[in-house]
Amino acid sequence: MSAPRTGEALPALTGARWWAAFAVFVLHALVFLPVYPFQKSALFRTLHGLFPMQLGAAGVAFFFVLSGFVIAWSFRPGTTVWTFYRRRALKIYPTHLAAVAVFVVAAPVPMSRPVTWLPDTLLIQAWVPKWTTVGGLNVPSWSLCSELLFYLSFPAMLPLIRRIPRARLPRAVAVLLLAMVALHIGLHLWVDGPKGIANTFAPRLLRGDDSPRFEIHASPQWFAQPDIPIAPSYWLGYTFPLVRLPEFYLGVLAARLVAEGLWRNLRLGPPLAATALAYTATWWVPVNFKMSVLVVAPMTAVVATLAARDRAGISGINTTGPLRWLGNISYAFYLIQFPVMVILTRLLIGGHRYGVTGWAAYTAATFALSVLAAAALYHCLDQPIMNHFVRRRPQAPPAPAEAADTEPLDDHRVAGTRGGGAG
Repeated sequence: MSAPRTGEALPALTGARWWAAFAVFVLHALVFLPVYPFQKSALFRTLHGLFPMQLGAAGVAFFFVLSGFVIAWSFRPGTTVWTFYRRRALKIYPTHLAAVAVFVVAAPVPMSRPVTWLPDTLLIQAWVPKWTTVGGLNVPSWSLCSELLFYLSFPAMLPLIRRIPRARLPRAVAVLLLAMVALHIGLHLWVDGPKGIANTFAPRLLRGDDSPRFEIHASPQWFAQPDIPIAPSYWLGYTFPLVRLPEFYLGVLAARLVAEGLWRNLRLGPPLAATALAYTATWWVPVNFKMSVLVVAPMTAVVATLAARDRAGISGINTTGPLRWLGNISYAFYLIQFPVMVILTRLLIGGHRYGVTGWAAYTAATFALSVLAAAALYHCLDQPIMNHFVRRRPQAPPAPAEAADTEPLDDHRVAGTRGGGAG
């Protein structure tokens, strides 16, 4: 397999982003749409048992691995650290701040208390072991804290990644995976937190059968509380950015495996089946193993296989125009869905009673409005900013000697980079 060429695109990775974003949406529609008395019913418990917390967590893990792959693949030698950081900041913050602004308009955020909005706005909330901070403001944005750490560490770590001998790349992947397993075993054994295997995550419910006018994370009561503790093992195992670093660097190593022709599998079925089996196994493991450690290896294989298929010219559903467009807007979709839920709750859901039909109708409305809002953010905010501030001047084709190197691509030319912080 040849080394990557300037302009070589990976469209299947763009389309695949959408499925991860959609998995997160399904979980959020169950947890963050306070449709009463449906959320207090046996049917809700059954549905949430079928689509538990680890569904959204699997989507986030996929984003983290994919982020590492795309950043490594698209990084060009000679790019300065400042240029790299500037591009990443322009990719993450404008869309994030726009979603924050929508949330602040929709919810009664006490702006006089910076602790309720400043950590989320700066994307430092996941470093604080408190629910009132991690779950404050636009809840899904917690994952961007990890993305920022990934990007900050990448220029320093890239020379070390490049020094790994080609023959030892598979061993490096195995070491990272074993380190993740050892870390989570340690968290389970020695850090306080839930130890059982039950899928215990559920929405915080208020009294009464009338739907509340605010989802609990967007309510006046939530913002008035000085602190809500979080289980240390859950915080360290899921939201703490340092613990998520191995997932990003698995993606980075996978990019080298594909670029250097070491990843030869082109059949998508086996890694997808392995991912499904690993996800199924999350029902029978302790809580801190449910979120990423079981699924990250097969997901890395999925990412590498999709990229290898792209390079081999193999098309599929993820390379179609609609899926690529949905993948492009997936970052904005990921961030705007919760503010849209807050708006619908405040204007339409609150004060009324709905069963499963009402929940399904509002889920469909949330989905449609979130896609429209995400498209507006992508085409009217993200794309103009990236085109104006990040567009690179055309460069001469690489010399023959350089063409055999493993230099990745310009991140403006690689399909799949559009998701930014969400993955």
